[in-house]
Amino acid sequence: MSKIVIALGGNALGNSANEQLTKAELAAKSIANLITAGHQVVIAHGNGPQVGKIRLAFEETSKSAEDTMPFPECTAMSQGYIGYHLQQAIDEELVSRGLNDIPVVSMLTQVVVDPKDPAFANPTKPIGGYYTEEEAKKLMDESDDVYVEDAGRGWRRVVPSPKPVDIYEKISLQTLVDAGQVVIACGGGGIPVIYEGTRYKGVDAVIDKDFAAAKMAALIDADVFIILTAVDHVFVNFGKPDQKALETTSVTDMKQYISEDQFAPGSMLPKVEAAIDFAESKAGRRAIIASLEKASETLDGNSGTTVQM
Repeated sequence: MSKIVIALGGNALGNSANEQLTKAELAAKSIANLITAGHQVVIAHGNGPQVGKIRLAFEETSKSAEDTMPFPECTAMSQGYIGYHLQQAIDEELVSRGLNDIPVVSMLTQVVVDPKDPAFANPTKPIGGYYTEEEAKKLMDESDDVYVEDAGRGWRRVVPSPKPVDIYEKISLQTLVDAGQVVIACGGGGIPVIYEGTRYKGVDAVIDKDFAAAKMAALIDADVFIILTAVDHVFVNFGKPDQKALETTSVTDMKQYISEDQFAPGSMLPKVEAAIDFAESKAGRRAIIASLEKASETLDGNSGTTVQM
């Protein structure tokens, strides 16, 4: 039996609550296949489309920038309702297979970041709705928020994307994992917090969910970290006549491919970097990047790209 952390993309869960229910049921089947095979599974998920809608809803109903819901709270809300959908879908799938005695639980998760992370000086992650230049400048005058022009579609707020340092709930997380429960945690990369004075304080930022999931996998001493995405493999020379699917590869080779700019920033690059982080965190660990539909085939090497030392 392996201890597995799965990172499930937010886009894989659709763009509406109804669509998310259907997509969660599909994800649950792949996850249940691994559990049925005897593996212990912990799930992280993205929240890009979902948290953007939550933020936009508050922006559209707020009378001023000060009245808008803070971004950490928006992330917490997305963890709640995405976790709820996944929890119900996985539980139903397990019960349908006669596995009535495996609890499924969603955990609100705070992920600690370094306030000195260079990302805080260079916010790049767009969130929320689109505004005219005049509206964006007015919002910037009313707050410390940063807005930038986004590909000719309007102006959007951008926030930092720092790297995860620790998970505040790691002891509770480990307790649930040790008890054999299926845990859903680090949703949307986690609620970003910094240690200030004598407490942890939420900050306006977005932690990449793959980096957060890799950190969680290392902290709970997982054997395998699986990043589920839209493709069966990672490719080099992607989209070119000589494109090549990678099956089993080394950390060294992947770092070389990164130096050659083989992977698109904001798309495959963070997934590859997160896979490297986990694979080199301890001897014997392996990371796999694969498609949701073929998740259960990855452990036998029949699908996906495996990264190891």
